[in-house]
Amino acid sequence: MSSGALFVAVFLACAVEAVEATTIVLAAGTARDWRSAIAGVVGGLLVLALVTGALGPALTAIPLQWLRLVVGGLLLVFGLQWLRKAVLRASGHKALHDEQAIFDKELAAARAAEGRRVGIVHDWYAFTLSFKGVVLEGLEVAFIVLTFGSNQHDIGLAAVAAGAAVVVVVALGVAIRAPLARVPENTMKFVVGVMLTGFGTFWGAEGAGAHWPGSDAALLALIPLYALFALAIAAILRSRVGAPTALAAASEVE
Repeated sequence: MSSGALFVAVFLACAVEAVEATTIVLAAGTARDWRSAIAGVVGGLLVLALVTGALGPALTAIPLQWLRLVVGGLLLVFGLQWLRKAVLRASGHKALHDEQAIFDKELAAARAAEGRRVGIVHDWYAFTLSFKGVVLEGLEVAFIVLTFGSNQHDIGLAAVAAGAAVVVVVALGVAIRAPLARVPENTMKFVVGVMLTGFGTFWGAEGAGAHWPGSDAALLALIPLYALFALAIAAILRSRVGAPTALAAASEVE
């Protein structure tokens, strides 16, 4: 994989996670207390730094062939999960991911929750809400950076791409002080799902001893094939339910 492809793949995947984390933090700060919400963000980042520092050297110590087999399998798990949800949303079988709805839901819950002070944290609810959002979404960012970076022997570039994605998303969130509802997240998740599945297949097969025709150039055929296959499945499923519509409000929002 070229450096440019590595950067784009990591940037897009991490941008999706950053949007979700930013939405949660904005809800906590807007409805409760910004100092406590920011303290939760800092605490979450410290936990992520410790986890990344522990996992990074462990991954780089694995022989390349085994690393690609493990990373390929993990990327397939994540990629197929994202792709499955994207296909279901595109076909109307699952509610579209609505960042505005998530923001409103988190905002209402935050306003209704009882506030209490714990130690130096003025609002414990705002702190824990931000902390959990940053850690949960951040773990996926760390996974993406470490797996892509270790496999390509360029964790630095992967980290830069992830950092750029986070900075861009957070800057937009701070500028508009609202959920990033205009970001085409459903489309981004479809694209990222296709890319993760393609890379997972490619690296997993290499780790198992297979040799792709054209080496890395095989990705130029593999990724479009996955995209066309996913779009075909979405079209078939859509024809069974008519045009995609928003499902019931009680549908799970992910």
